[in-house]
Amino acid sequence: MKFGKSICILNVGGTKYAFPRDVIKDFPLRRVSRLHNCASEKEVLEVCDDYDRERNEFFFDRHSEAFVFIMLYVKSGKLRFVPQMCELSFYNEMIYWGLESSHLEFCCQRRLDDRMSDTYTYFSEEDIKTEEELRDDDDVDNQTGTGRGSAKWLERMRRTFEEPTSSVAAQILASVSVIFVIMSMVILCASTLPDWDTAKNNSAEEHRIIEAVCIGWFTAECIVRFIVSRDKCEFVRRPLNIIDLLAITPYYVSVVMTVLTGENPQLQRAGVALRVLRMMRIFWLIKLARHFLGLQTLGLTLKRCYREMVMLLVFVCVAMAIFSALAQLLEHGLDLEASNEDYASIPAACWWVIISMTTVGYGDMYPITMPGRVLGGVCVVSGIVLLALPITFIYHSFVQCYHELKFRSARCTRSLSAEFLD
Repeated sequence: MKFGKSICILNVGGTKYAFPRDVIKDFPLRRVSRLHNCASEKEVLEVCDDYDRERNEFFFDRHSEAFVFIMLYVKSGKLRFVPQMCELSFYNEMIYWGLESSHLEFCCQRRLDDRMSDTYTYFSEEDIKTEEELRDDDDVDNQTGTGRGSAKWLERMRRTFEEPTSSVAAQILASVSVIFVIMSMVILCASTLPDWDTAKNNSAEEHRIIEAVCIGWFTAECIVRFIVSRDKCEFVRRPLNIIDLLAITPYYVSVVMTVLTGENPQLQRAGVALRVLRMMRIFWLIKLARHFLGLQTLGLTLKRCYREMVMLLVFVCVAMAIFSALAQLLEHGLDLEASNEDYASIPAACWWVIISMTTVGYGDMYPITMPGRVLGGVCVVSGIVLLALPITFIYHSFVQCYHELKFRSARCTRSLSAEFLD
């Protein structure tokens, strides 16, 4: 520092601290030590909020009580949270002064980790994208002429189709889409009934019309959402949009195959393919995830807990390999004369292991020897323990995802209410 007096005064939120200039040079807080290298008032104002040259006073508009605890760390080397202060707010103060979470005491580090884990969902990538979208909206508002009106119209259309709670029109559109999904599922389920062929012969035209209208609605919705999307490549890569495509495509493929094959009895394979394609319409149920919080929570939980799901699968596979080999040996391999034919092979015993570990127990196969029954008891108890281990992590992730989506939904509802009042 090539200006000012030999005594530096730090004014943090109204609380003043006086230090010699030499102490500022090696101060443990990086932001304070940066003052020593400032050669002009302009550089000083890049570090602090205000500067009084006459008194050589540096003003920082920060939390004064938090800085008291930070100064205690400078003196004693121990950093703890301020009582009755949000952990994240104090962590923000730490970052400002140049400290990290590793400087905290271990107990406070755990509190910070738990707090950040609980509030992680409120600062996720989707929220960052939302902030970027708001900035894009501001850019749109700054445009002039026809381009501005066209961009605002496209943005409104995009939100209407992508965010069911963004406006009244979006809610109506979502309700209509749900009705069409339910109609399609009812027709699909009814088509498997024994009396469906008779009913279809009597009202075949009505059934075809209903199916065509549903497919037409889904197709139009998908095309419009693709047109108004900001990033076409990102739109194609989204899982829900891929599911929409898988749900719509089989209808058009089946129509083309029906036109090409007609009623030719020699093309029975084509008929089997048509039935498989039509059954793929069950994917339409996943479209409901756009409109229901529960399905969104389930999908987000599975996405974030894939490691726990893989761990659960590994547990089950390892236990299944061990118990199936032992069951085959005890029930079939030791006594060939009185062997249990249900356990003739390890793959056959795997079925018994999986239904025993999950405590389903169909009763179609069971051990008859005493060692086999003991093994069955151990298998059931082991299954309960192994399946319960990752469930805790999945449960906590589900709760976090639910609160996140509920928070976003409430935020959209507040904006919708404000739009309705305006």
